[in-house]
Amino acid sequence: MASKPVITLIGAGNLATALALALRQAGYRIDEIVSRPGSLARARRLARRVQARAVTSSNARLTADIIWFCVNDDGIGASAGEYAPVTGWEGKIGLHSSGALGSDELRPLKRRGAAVASVHPMMTFVAGKAAGMNGVAFAIEGDAAAVKAAGTIAENLGGHPFQIGKENKVLYHAIGGFCSPLVIALLTLGERVARQAKVPQAELRRVMQPILQRTVENYVNNGAAASFSGPIYRGDVETIRKHLAALKRVPQARAAYIALAQAAVESLPVKNRKQLERILWK
Repeated sequence: MASKPVITLIGAGNLATALALALRQAGYRIDEIVSRPGSLARARRLARRVQARAVTSSNARLTADIIWFCVNDDGIGASAGEYAPVTGWEGKIGLHSSGALGSDELRPLKRRGAAVASVHPMMTFVAGKAAGMNGVAFAIEGDAAAVKAAGTIAENLGGHPFQIGKENKVLYHAIGGFCSPLVIALLTLGERVARQAKVPQAELRRVMQPILQRTVENYVNNGAAASFSGPIYRGDVETIRKHLAALKRVPQARAAYIALAQAAVESLPVKNRKQLERILWK
């Protein structure tokens, strides 16, 4: 553990919890978990798990080698400005984990001598579900020293670090939207359609889970084109017409169906493409 840099985390939310546990397991020492007073109880629980100090901004010492900001995107710049006067930053590294924002958010620390980088793990973090970092991609950009340190940490966590241009981060972050929260939104629409179809509430996830899991497995193992199936793939025009007619009972789901079907016709192997275009774009 002595050969690895000491890390302090700013924040005690879902991301900070996942990082703290993964870092500790990988042999890093967590010095402080810094939180707002209203979140101090949560910070203390996390600090006990990783043998760190739970502190607020008023008594944080920030003596660690790496200060990692795990706060909401809107608060990163303000937090950097708040903590910049607290300690000397020469030789330190400042990191944040926003997927959409670049390392420039930490410019108050850079002005005081820190090397800074953004380090975003492409993973979903929800309360009560610890997410490991093994196999997770980490998109990194920033100063060379901070990028190198962040890449080493990602590798030690079992992740896959890669560099990204700060000008591409917003689009990169949107990938995560398609992979997780928008998938949940889509499944929520599926549940609404299922209820219209009189599928019992207790059966919803039991009906949806096997096909969902197999679809994700097929995509991961074989890619999109080889995993695409169903009536659009087969070019079953009349079935698609029936879907569109029935989905008028759930207008929001119908709109999503049309948008996704159009994307499929444009990007994936389908039969009867011209006929599908006529009914989906009319």
